[in-house]
Amino acid sequence: MEQTKVKSRKKEFVGVVKSDKMDKTIVVAVETLTLHPLYKKYITRTKRLKAHDETNDAKIGDRVRVVECRPVSKEKCWKLAAVLERAR
Repeated sequence: MEQTKVKSRKKEFVGVVKSDKMDKTIVVAVETLTLHPLYKKYITRTKRLKAHDETNDAKIGDRVRVVECRPVSKEKCWKLAAVLERAR
């Protein structure tokens, strides 16, 4: 019997921290490129996600990875997975 590693089905995004003013919460801006259906031009779309940061580790300007989790509060259903790059 061969054992295979199952990859998690949770969504992951990489974005930039825009706010860290709340306790244990960060606001992450995630940018995606989408093709306009009529004009065939790429448009930058921005999502602002609230993510749980247990240790208050991330600061404004940091590049972070967030993963989907169970709802922590009314608007917070993401958690900080890793700080990829620190802000200068």
